[in-house]
Amino acid sequence: MKSPLAPGIRFTTSFSRDSWYRGFTLGLTFLFYTAYHLSRKPISIVKGELHRNCSSVVRPADLNVTNNETWCDWAPFDQDNYQTLFGVLDNSFLVAYAIGMFFSGVFGERLPLRYYLSFGMVMSGVFTCLFGLGFYLNIHSLGYYAAIQVLNGLMQTTGWPAVVACVGNWFGKGKRGLIMGVWNSHTSVGNILGSLIAGAFVSSQWGMSFIVPGLIIASTGVLCFFFLVEKPEDVNCFPPQHHSETEGDEAVAVGNDSAQVEGSAYGSISADVVEEVEEHMEAISFSGALRIPGVLEFSLCLLFAKLVSYTFLYWLPLYISNVAHFDAKEAGDMSTLFDVGGIVGGITAGLVSDYTGGRASTCCVMLLTAAPMLYLYNYIGQRSIGTTVGMLLLCGGLVNGPYALITTAVSTDLGTHESLRGNSRALSTVTAIIDGTGSVVSVQAGVQGGVWLVSTCPPIPRVQRNLKNSPNQTGKQTERNQWSPQWPIAATTTTNEAFLL
Repeated sequence: MKSPLAPGIRFTTSFSRDSWYRGFTLGLTFLFYTAYHLSRKPISIVKGELHRNCSSVVRPADLNVTNNETWCDWAPFDQDNYQTLFGVLDNSFLVAYAIGMFFSGVFGERLPLRYYLSFGMVMSGVFTCLFGLGFYLNIHSLGYYAAIQVLNGLMQTTGWPAVVACVGNWFGKGKRGLIMGVWNSHTSVGNILGSLIAGAFVSSQWGMSFIVPGLIIASTGVLCFFFLVEKPEDVNCFPPQHHSETEGDEAVAVGNDSAQVEGSAYGSISADVVEEVEEHMEAISFSGALRIPGVLEFSLCLLFAKLVSYTFLYWLPLYISNVAHFDAKEAGDMSTLFDVGGIVGGITAGLVSDYTGGRASTCCVMLLTAAPMLYLYNYIGQRSIGTTVGMLLLCGGLVNGPYALITTAVSTDLGTHESLRGNSRALSTVTAIIDGTGSVVSVQAGVQGGVWLVSTCPPIPRVQRNLKNSPNQTGKQTERNQWSPQWPIAATTTTNEAFLL
């Protein structure tokens, strides 16, 4: 008589070999893009440390300086136009990212995804670390930091088209919105972890705020090289079915009239058939991808959603620091609430779109609702800690929900559109076009975010807190006022306009 299987073994054997590989690939790509976003976040956290309220900091007795207002700032960001200089750094990254994204999709379609991702992550880690080394090498050149941002932006473009293409190779259209909604939470998880890691070092040695994330993403690049499986056929698993069974049969028949379609228990197409068909399929051209129905429309939709999302990504910590008079770490921690809301929003958008079958209508409703919520945040967002938390969660969900849906499930749907007649070598290019279009306008979030803050707000009052002790070499802590920012009401209102734009 056989002994009953242990519960853990029963659970393990209840999944098929294909399911284990799918779950493993989903987890790996989740980790990869978490690392990408984790390495992007430190710059927004460190801004509050590069230009500080030096009047509230006790100056060391042996330090002889003439300017009491900027002695603790990091040159060249100790000038009155520091927000514009921060915008230049953001713009350097975003312009390179936007331009590089269009080329990245083409390369990702023609190069092995495992090599492409590994190279991109390792090099992103190198350039992120080089930015942090500026602290230890005492570098004060804006050109140095801007050049690092440009190179890092180019390397970061390797991530999104490749991971979406890889996940699209493993998962069919059934429940794609929910699966990718959960999977896309890597963006917010990466932002949250990046904020917490950068915040842990920002007040003492801000260089480590970049070096640690840089080492993390470089390590995940090595992990990718050794473990990523690009396609189910590589390990003799069944590929997913991207359309209905009839559509799938017709697509394969057009690609190869002699191919025989073999349905599995999961409604999949035989791996041998698909491999034979794809041997005769060339990667889609850039112009060919643009002609796929829906690509241009969703690209333009993402263009505006990403502008708002990236404005919060790059400027929310500094905004909270200026308005609520939090230090860089506290402002970074508070800004993670926007990303927490984004996780819930992405999952909700995917679930609703699967249930209703309407990706476009789901995006439309959430974005139309987001507009008045941003105006509401303008008027009540800083009244109390409770309203701030609630509005950041709500705005994060409504803004990042459609953003997540378009860049994941919608991109995969379009990259496997029935008009492609079974050609799966379009996922990376379509994803790059959609995300690249959004990145073009997100450049405005980098530069104009700082310009709007400078042009609409009076200078930051240098002394705004009741200070009994200040953070210095003695380790004493600063005692702050209660949550009631002493920023003038008019300035608070106009500063919020930067997010509304």
